[in-house]
Amino acid sequence: MNKIIPFSAVDGPGNRSVVFLQGCNLDCKYCHNPETRAVCIHCGNCVKACQSGALKTEQGKVFYDEEKCIRCDACIRVCPHDSTPKTKVMSPLEVFHLIQKQIPFISGITVSGGECTLYQAFIEELFILCQSAGLTTMIDSNGMFDFSGSGELLKVTDGVMLDIKAFDEKQHIEVTGAENKQILHNAVLLAECGKLYEVRTVVVPGLFDAKETIQRTGKLLKPYLTLKDIRYKIIAYRPMGVRKAYAHYEVPDQKYLKSLELLLREEGFQNIIII
Repeated sequence: MNKIIPFSAVDGPGNRSVVFLQGCNLDCKYCHNPETRAVCIHCGNCVKACQSGALKTEQGKVFYDEEKCIRCDACIRVCPHDSTPKTKVMSPLEVFHLIQKQIPFISGITVSGGECTLYQAFIEELFILCQSAGLTTMIDSNGMFDFSGSGELLKVTDGVMLDIKAFDEKQHIEVTGAENKQILHNAVLLAECGKLYEVRTVVVPGLFDAKETIQRTGKLLKPYLTLKDIRYKIIAYRPMGVRKAYAHYEVPDQKYLKSLELLLREEGFQNIIII
């Protein structure tokens, strides 16, 4: 596990606790949290960079002392593997016990990443515990997971927030290093069964055709808007946190983002957020 945010108003409906799991199966050039992409291999580079003594190496493994950490992120900046030493191995029950403390103030839990669906069994067990406590359950996913073969997971999931990185397959490979057939299949599958809560596209001028992506995604999902409302979040690329090699792209202006919103409205989308 990477971290838990006790309270969030932007990761699903209402006020939620958000659990971030470590590791991802895509290589998005614009990734704003690249330190969540890989699992620590205990190379030790971060130990040398740590000025507070929060990191140490024992028997070939890096250990993290949260109480000594000053949150300077020097360890993350020097990691050559897009990882972080500040992760924990926790069981679903241990995570639930932490979330329980927030229950009077939250309506649900969202599991994110990295890519959280790499840990399907963990999510299922955690969601069962959360639903038994009256919490709603949401998945934040890049869609590189076969939801059609995971009926048990969907049973305990109230909604999925799905990334559509690029609609055109060649552009998607350019952006993420992977094809997008599974992702588009999931978009339809989840919409059909009423589990698609939100679609998100990060707009990166010069990297891929965001207009085509949003327009074609809107057309793909238009038939399902009568079954259940689907929110579309248009997210402006920002260079903060992005790897240096990909931090040169322009930040899209509001006029362009508004033009993308109009394309979605023409397809029948009403619940659109620009951030």
